[in-house]
This record gives sequence, C-alpha cells and structure tokens, in this order.
Amino acid sequence: MRLGALLGPVLPGAPADALAQQARALADVGYESLWTAQAMGRGFMLTDPLVTLTVAATVTPPHVHVGTAVMQVPLYAPLELAHRVFSLQQIAGDRLVLGVGAGSTAADFGLAEQAFSGRFTRFDDSMRRLREVFATGSDGEHALSPWPEVVGGPPLLLGSWGAGVATAAREYDGWIASAMHRNVDQVEQAAQRYRDAGGRGRAVVSTIQLSAETDLGALREQLQRYAAAGFDDAVVMFLPGAPDPAQVCSLTV
Repeated sequence: MRLGALLGPVLPGAPADALAQQARALADVGYESLWTAQAMGRGFMLTDPLVTLTVAATVTPPHVHVGTAVMQVPLYAPLELAHRVFSLQQIAGDRLVLGVGAGSTAADFGLAEQAFSGRFTRFDDSMRRLREVFATGSDGEHALSPWPEVVGGPPLLLGSWGAGVATAAREYDGWIASAMHRNVDQVEQAAQRYRDAGGRGRAVVSTIQLSAETDLGALREQLQRYAAAGFDDAVVMFLPGAPDPAQVCSLTV
C-alpha cells in the first residue's frame, strides 16, 4: 500500500513558495502521492485544488502522483473544468488522478452561486459531459482541441459512501473513502462492499487525521488493517502537533 499526504493550507504570513516547499519536503521523505481537498467559504482559505496540484507536480519527481480528494464537480461548468484538467494533465502527465464528488457543504455552493439541493443531479449530468469531453475533446457542440497526449483524461475516482461505493465499483476507475468521520471497522466494511460490487480499480482511504494525540504504534496497526482490506493508497492529513512526516512515512517501509 502506498502512503500519500494531503497538502495543508498556506498559513497567513507564509512565503510565496510555501506550497512548493511542503510538496517537495513530503516527496523527499518518501510520500508517493500528494493530494488536495477542496473547501470554500468556511472561515479559512484553501488554495484552489488545481492550482495546488500544478505547484506540486512541478516540484516533485515523476513517480509522485498528484490528485484531488475530492473535487466538487457541480461547482463548475463542465467544459471549463475539462479545460483546466487538461491543462494540469499537460503538466503532470499520467501522475494526475482526479477524485470527484457531488459535494457535502452548503457554504461552498453558496459561494459558487450554485443550488446545493440539486448537486446530485448536476453531478451526474456534469460527469456525463466531462467523460465525453475527456474522451473526444468536444461535447458535440464545443471543441476544446486538447493536446493529443491528454485525450482520454485522467483516471476518475469517485469519493463517496453508501450506495456510491457500488457506483464507484461499476462506473469509475476507483474509489476514495474519507476516514474523517468513519472508524476503521466502517472503512473496512465499505472496502469489502467495493470489492463485492466488482471494484478492481484504485482504492484510496483518505483524510486519516494525525494530531498531537496520534500514537504511532496505533497508526501502524491502522495502516496495516487498511492494507489488508485491499486499499492501494492511504492518505494522511497533518493537523497541528502531528508526528513528524518522516516518522509517519517510515511506518509503511
């Protein structure tokens, strides 16, 4: 199982290259993937996810994957999002993984002037159009004329729980399970549902929160359980006071 990390927010007063420093430091100690979450209008600022990954892709080695965990697709016009993803893919190449979801926080939708109540319908429609544009470069009416190297788009992983786990198995290239509000038993059970539904794509357990209370021995056992459950990647999130990233990375060596 590969170990990845969520890139943290840029704090007030940080240098302009803070994101680059963070991405480079995590890659240097052995993290094999770097991810970014998406949040807007929640009382704090996160750098735009595709900007974040552009920075990470340009300062890390070719073996380090970059991905969204997850991007709230209903917040975007599908062709505009496809253009931005193609642009990032041109920089990151086959390292890019696009984790997608319908969103779960009304504040983000209010900021984007989108209806929160209609997010699932909008998500389904947007994903249908995105797949078409990724595959052909056009939605039949508008053409983006992408570089030949990026036609096809990046792998699409669905971030979801409940019935969405089976949807990820049937219709996507993989699945992202957030561990933020689930315990290890619940994550393991969902992983079994994913495999039972035919899921053979990349399975990622994300947002494993690490804080000053994190015990490295218990974390090692947790990671071992995720690996045994069939996850291909585990992605940690460093909170204030968390263990040193190099120590955490050494747990999977």
